[in-house]
Parts: sequence; structure tokens; C-alpha cells
Amino acid sequence: MITIISGTNRKNARSYKLTLQYQDLLNKLGAETSIIDLQKLPADFIQSALYDNSGKNEAFNPTRELVKKSEKFVFIIPEYNGSFPGILKTFIDALEFPNSFKGKKAALVGLSSGVQGSTLAMSHLTDILNYLGMHVLALKPKLMQIENRMEDGEVVDDLGQKLLQEQAEALIKF
Repeated sequence: MITIISGTNRKNARSYKLTLQYQDLLNKLGAETSIIDLQKLPADFIQSALYDNSGKNEAFNPTRELVKKSEKFVFIIPEYNGSFPGILKTFIDALEFPNSFKGKKAALVGLSSGVQGSTLAMSHLTDILNYLGMHVLALKPKLMQIENRMEDGEVVDDLGQKLLQEQAEALIKF
């Protein structure tokens, strides 16, 4: 099972649209997939699912279980203020530590309106995932100036499509 995590809770985010495109790509390669959309976190998530409340939020617990049973992940990471969205870090903090990601594998895809393609965000997240014992695939597409690469919710430029395809194939073999 490969779980794709849309790394923001912003409404109408390009990240979620890219998540759907990536799921389609993996499904065409024969992979079983699921999506975690951070827009759908429980409204009281920050107060009811972290720290002393770990495991007590019945609305969040199915997501925790999905993470525990998944062996591979794709993180779709928008760049926010030179890093990744705080909701993604909070989501990670709400998972069971240290076993949620330990020994598992991940691929990262960065997107940004700027010219860095979420490079710093992916670097920051890689450090966190490595600390948690996760193995991160080296191929990390950096989709810069994303508004120029997407049409009708999908990456359409040849280079972007090629990088996503190569990464998806590498993740399946990883």
C-alpha cells in the first residue's frame, strides 16, 4: 500500500490536484494506493489528537491506522514561507511515535510558485523523516512555478511529467 499525503490543508490547493494525478500514475503502474488529505483532518485535531490526547480522537484514529499499515508514502509538499506547511508537521506529531514511519519508505514531490520548487521544504522534511527512521528516495521532483506547469489540475509540461513518472517507477521498486 502506497499512501499519498497532500501536504496542506489549504482549500483548492494545487497540492491536492497533484495528489490525484500522482495516485492515477501509481494506479496505472499497478500499485494499490490511498490518499490522506490534510484538508479533511478533524476540526479539533490540534486540541484532541496530540500529546496527552494521542490515540483518543476517534475521527483521526483511522488515519493513524492507515499510516501504520502503509509501507510506502508519497508526500506532496508545497512551499510555504521557505519550508513546508505547519499542518504537515502537526500531522506527523499526531502519529504514533516512533513506529509510524520507522523502516518505511517515502518519495517527496515539491511544488512552489517560486523558482526553488520547494527545495528547502523537502530538505527540512527529509531531515524529520530520517530522524523518524524513514528511508527517503533520492529522486525528488521540484516543480517550480507550478502555476505555469499545470492545466486543469494536472502537471502538463514534459519535464514535470517525466520526473513524476520516473519517481513513481523508482518508488515501486524502492
